[in-house]
Amino acid sequence: MSMRNAIELPVDRCPDGYLRNPEDWNEDLARQLASEWKGLEFTDEHFSILHFVRSFHEEHQVTPDVRDATKYLVGTGMDKKVAKKYLFKLFPNGYMQQGVQLAGMRRPTAWCVG
Repeated sequence: MSMRNAIELPVDRCPDGYLRNPEDWNEDLARQLASEWKGLEFTDEHFSILHFVRSFHEEHQVTPDVRDATKYLVGTGMDKKVAKKYLFKLFPNGYMQQGVQLAGMRRPTAWCVG
């Protein structure tokens, strides 16, 4: 994992840095989590995806994979190839690792990155 030393946060996290209780999440916490990642230029642009992840999870009781996030972006008018590149630009360490963690989800037990 390309993280700096984990900072002390007032929430319970697993050894990989994912929240144990997604209800602890808020935008300020997302900013704190993002500060642990080397090379991540975290901006308000990230929140569209983070809120999508949380809404999708609430509705479907499963963490959305890359295909779901791409489909969401295509629904906003983005081309599919552009959407995948955009996700990688936002989350250079990977949507499932970095994006899902910053959205405050638990660590997925099995994930698809396709």
